Amino acid sequence: MSSSFMHYSRDHKFILKEWLDLDVILNTERFKDGYSIDDIDFILDNALKGAKEVIAPTIQDSDQIGAKYENGKVTTPASTKEAYFFIQNNGFCASNYDPHDPSAVPLCVLWSMLEYIIGANPSLGTLYLATGGAATLIEDFGSEELKKTYLPKMYSGQWAGTMALTEPNAGSEVGNITTRAIPTDKPGVYKIKGSKCFISGGDQDITENIIHLALARIEGARKGTAGISLFVIPKYLPDENGNPGKFNDVHCAGIEHKLGLHGNPTCVMNFGENDDCIGFLVGDPPGEDGVGQGMAQMFNMMNEERLMTGLSATALAAVAYHNAADYARQRIQGKATADPKGGQVPIIKHEDIRRMLMFQKSMIEAFRAMAISTFYMVDIKKNSSDPDKVQWASNISDVNIPLVKAFCSDYALECISNALQIYGGYGFSEEYPIAELYRDARIYPIWEGTNYIQAMDLVGRKMTMKKGQVFADWLKHIDDFVQANSSNPDLAREFALMKKARQQYDEILGVINTWRSEGNESLLKLFATRILHATGKLYAAKLLLEMALIAQQKLAAMEKDHYDYTFYQGKVASARFFVRNILPEVGALVDIMKEQDCSAIEVDEAALGIIG
Repeated sequence: MSSSFMHYSRDHKFILKEWLDLDVILNTERFKDGYSIDDIDFILDNALKGAKEVIAPTIQDSDQIGAKYENGKVTTPASTKEAYFFIQNNGFCASNYDPHDPSAVPLCVLWSMLEYIIGANPSLGTLYLATGGAATLIEDFGSEELKKTYLPKMYSGQWAGTMALTEPNAGSEVGNITTRAIPTDKPGVYKIKGSKCFISGGDQDITENIIHLALARIEGARKGTAGISLFVIPKYLPDENGNPGKFNDVHCAGIEHKLGLHGNPTCVMNFGENDDCIGFLVGDPPGEDGVGQGMAQMFNMMNEERLMTGLSATALAAVAYHNAADYARQRIQGKATADPKGGQVPIIKHEDIRRMLMFQKSMIEAFRAMAISTFYMVDIKKNSSDPDKVQWASNISDVNIPLVKAFCSDYALECISNALQIYGGYGFSEEYPIAELYRDARIYPIWEGTNYIQAMDLVGRKMTMKKGQVFADWLKHIDDFVQANSSNPDLAREFALMKKARQQYDEILGVINTWRSEGNESLLKLFATRILHATGKLYAAKLLLEMALIAQQKLAAMEKDHYDYTFYQGKVASARFFVRNILPEVGALVDIMKEQDCSAIEVDEAALGIIG
């Protein structure tokens, strides 16, 4: 691929400084002595500069050289190591999770920066992003001894962390794991034996130690997810001085050969091949009821990983969009509709190119708003001293997590596909950047719980939490917003369409309730992904209109030659395009659901694909 990282920071500045009330977080006890709103431009611009100058040049090595597996060891390109330590040393990742680090920034700011870093080289992300989450699990649930032993070097990035859940016969059904934890004569210390697969960064030659946060079942614990516990399993056991000591019987058995993210070693990991792997229990062992704490602990990390996945998809879609827009301005072909006898024009003058660019622009701005505002809610949840605000933010973020993960990652692929289409035949060529971006982004709908799992989480759990009150309150925020702004003269049509879509969404909920009352679980599952997409479109429209109202006010106060005029004009255009062209698809789903077509379920499976 031709390295062609293109991004800008203006939209993130708008989100953090003009849309979200960032002072709500900056004034909390955690951040009150740190940065102010005046520092945001400097923080974002320097992160973008680092992404362009240090991270982006490594993407060709990551894709074309990639991670290699030889003689039981994983190696990465030299440029990967340099980029990894640049990210860690500049506070773009693990150190930000240290609750005692005065230079840390709120998550909504951190992940705004990380959009640039991930977009510049997504393969690197898996080598550093899990460490902060793994350290947080130890911080929140580990013993003082575990914290003292592992956290300083994990927060510094000197040691990496992983999340080890998946097994060959226990993918989405985590409760079927077979990795065993055998008690020793030391409390909290266990012998671990089992295999994990698809472990991102499971082995590498960058850090001197790798700390695996792995799920296993202690002998005698309950079957299924309830009996699972969480363990800290270092590649090398720390010695008395805290340095890597004895090898802990943690072996990489191979790495996957993948469609994209070639620089990310996705490993098969064997623990205890020689019956000499030690794991340290996080929290308490199962009680008399055989219930472990592992799944509840892991979900603390998993929820942020799901937000990370949606944000990562956004990052790649944004890079593809900026490249496609730049190409469209340079590529000369065809004549303008308004001047058919004139000379050839840049393809950005053509109507269908403009449609594809506006689709990408409006979608990506919706993804970004959805992801960053949800991280903002997590910031409030973690740092506010107001219990009402904490509960409100917790409820909003709970509903949003499957939307950010699945809606953003599904439609990011469509955005990148549109970018590729703008390039025409060149887009399909690896000499241009979009082909790799498409390959790399394809994993995001699969990672951290497939998007069908996210859809079932939304319709099966989030819609019914506290007897449906949490989701009802989430919808009320949309209703209140539409009601308060329905008389806006400049966006009257958009708010009318928003009101109509909201009524249509109630029809969707009515159909869902009918299916529930009839016990028709198959139909609910058949439509779950489409329901999630409709929910995402409704929420995205609300966020885009919120931002459009602000942009509209800015436009009214400035001259057309102001340097920011086109930015604000574009924010209004994004909302208008989305609400008029994409939001009406909510109504189409209502009609489809009422048909209750079960042909996909009822057809003989022999008719699906070629048999024999």
